[in-house]
Amino acid sequence: MMKSKADEEDYWNSSKYNAFTFDDADDELSALKETKKAVNSIGPLLAEDDEEDWERVSWSGEPVGSISWSVKEMAASNQRADKEPAFPKISTETPSLSKSQSGISLSSLFKGKPKGGNLQTFNDVLGDSSLRLYTPELRKPKSEYKDLVSDWSAEETVQRLQQGKGVTLEKFRSLQDKLLLLDLAVAAHDGNAITAVLIYLKRTLCKEVLFRELESRQTALRHFIHYLTESREQRLLLELLRALGRTEEAALLQYKDYKNIADENKRRDFLKSCLSLQFGGEDGNHVQDHYTLLERQIIIEAADRKAEREGKQEVFQKFPRKASILNMPLITTLYYCCFYHYNEPEGTFSSPLNVRQTFKISEKQYFTTALAARAKLKNWADVDAMFNSRNWLGFSKKKSPLSFQRVVDILQKNSAPTRVLQEYVGLVSDAELRIGLAQKHKCHDIVINTYRDMKDRQQLAEYRKKVERSSAEERKIDELLSNQQIRWKN
Repeated sequence: MMKSKADEEDYWNSSKYNAFTFDDADDELSALKETKKAVNSIGPLLAEDDEEDWERVSWSGEPVGSISWSVKEMAASNQRADKEPAFPKISTETPSLSKSQSGISLSSLFKGKPKGGNLQTFNDVLGDSSLRLYTPELRKPKSEYKDLVSDWSAEETVQRLQQGKGVTLEKFRSLQDKLLLLDLAVAAHDGNAITAVLIYLKRTLCKEVLFRELESRQTALRHFIHYLTESREQRLLLELLRALGRTEEAALLQYKDYKNIADENKRRDFLKSCLSLQFGGEDGNHVQDHYTLLERQIIIEAADRKAEREGKQEVFQKFPRKASILNMPLITTLYYCCFYHYNEPEGTFSSPLNVRQTFKISEKQYFTTALAARAKLKNWADVDAMFNSRNWLGFSKKKSPLSFQRVVDILQKNSAPTRVLQEYVGLVSDAELRIGLAQKHKCHDIVINTYRDMKDRQQLAEYRKKVERSSAEERKIDELLSNQQIRWKN
């Protein structure tokens, strides 16, 4: 069914969407002019009504301050308190104020707070802390970002090094700036700062310039030497010491490098090359002895290894070697020779007498080492022969460069029998010390004879209680106590 032309026009005129016409712009302009006039007319009206009481209403239409409005506001605030978390959640969306929370009247928009009123102005609303949470944070001033840039002076750089903060030293390129940085670090008395600057100088300066500047800065020089020692940069350290004219320290440092050589033949050759270095004092003699000792040990080790493998010497069968003699100390080498090669002629490298003569070992040191070695073997004949000496009349007498108390201790540690201990305990000169040692090692005859020589009847009678009943010692004490010829002192 076709609509008439009039109906179509009514349809288009009754729609909420109007077609575009050029007259619409004139209508909007006229509407804006009318709005402006209405706003301008509000001002005089508000001025006339200043003394009047305005009735404020909320968005729901209820008078602000009434009982019903207060009850609803309290319930709404309790409900919000229950729903809101302890910490406000920051949202990226722009928050909107609800009508019930604003409570802003038209008069407050144009003339501020009325007297006695409790409405919020725009400044109060915008100053609310809950709203400020959504305000984007302004950028910090540039001064607070100074830690993220490298534009520091030398003083600030040293301070940051002291505080353990990260720094970059690449901006200090000239020699003057680098030395200023080093001097400031030394003046700060901070070892970590000094070491950090020295590492930078070592990386950026040639060795000649670095050594020359460190020579006049002794504190920095000591730190640099310690750093090179700890980091084991021995080659650079040797160059530094030689450049400073400290040849003795350089020689000792180079000599200590023998510890890093495992092969004994290469170590011997290295020690031989060190003999030409400029050592000070007795250091050169010690290096010479070290080389001679290692050379002798290599010869002895090769011969003993062959003898032990072939089984020709009985001592190697009874007492197998537990370790190699290579790189052992001098006294250990002497003990080894006294243990396995005691009776060899003095002309051989393994003879104890040859070792003593070559390395100028003192008589006391040699006697102590030999006594311990022969006592370990339980060779008491050799032990006894060490003490025998003859005077010009041909009489034999026991003599020792050690005290006999020390001799007894060495024999006792090597499990010497009582008959051997008793012989040397009796040679202790001090009576009280002799009695103490005799009682400790149960040498009863020494105790009894000493009390007899001291003519101490009471001590002898008291000691009778400590020996076994009906023993030979008890009978001997009874004979002495009944002897009328002894003139006892008590």
